[in-house]
Amino acid sequence: MAIRPKTLVLSLVPVLTASFWAWQDEAVLRLDVLVLALMVAIAIQIGTNLWNDAVDGARGDDDGQRLGPPRITALGLAPAASVRAWAYGAFGLAIACGAALSVTGGWSMMVIGLLAVGAGLAYSAGPRPIAFTPFGELFVLGFFGVVAVTATYYLHVGSVSAKVLGLGVVIGLPAAAVLLVNNHRDREIDAVAGRRTLAIVAGKTVTTAVYGALLLAAVAGAAWIVRPACAAGWLGFVPAAGLAIALAAGFARTPVSPALNAYLARTGLFQLLLAATLVFAALVCD
Repeated sequence: MAIRPKTLVLSLVPVLTASFWAWQDEAVLRLDVLVLALMVAIAIQIGTNLWNDAVDGARGDDDGQRLGPPRITALGLAPAASVRAWAYGAFGLAIACGAALSVTGGWSMMVIGLLAVGAGLAYSAGPRPIAFTPFGELFVLGFFGVVAVTATYYLHVGSVSAKVLGLGVVIGLPAAAVLLVNNHRDREIDAVAGRRTLAIVAGKTVTTAVYGALLLAAVAGAAWIVRPACAAGWLGFVPAAGLAIALAAGFARTPVSPALNAYLARTGLFQLLLAATLVFAALVCD
């Protein structure tokens, strides 16, 4: 419950997509890099989720009015100190794997890993938690999209192009949309807690529009990056575009309630479909 397994796909897709792209561009695929990068990514997401569970639970934010999935600290299933310890363990694993990757990628990889861990801690804690600001979605786009994709690609190939940066943005957009679902659902209790998330600042109407825009921009960006050389490649984007439209319409119709929780996993599946579409479009026209 605390690691939130339904959304862990958000940490796996960037690494897998970047690894495929390294193989597609340069015929390079290092299994050691792939495994270690996957471990770093998923450990950071798990650590961030655990840390958020412990800190919010201890702060009293996850009370009986919570509309989202249950939190183990708030429910009294585990003390905050234990959940924080598990978070430290996950972050420690990420740092250890990052140290191993620095042998391949140099000290910059270790710096990136430490910054990602620091951001995971700062998301919920500190004098100005990221979760209390309108910049949470930007944080997710950066670390679960651009950073994860470009760092993984660099570890395989040793360089990064503008196309890879764009790929990082495309993969990060659905991840940002997942957080937007969370913040939209919790906007009322977050406002009482003193948070100023994007959903609170922008308002309900704008938030629902932004959600749809993030998904559609991801599809359009993916198509622009690949630019298939055959009709079958372009047709491959139809399912992803259709799902984006369906999710956007459903999200706009759904009232602020626990019913929004279904869009967490659905948006994660959209990201997975988008990644599969990128692979299909890149291969079908070869």
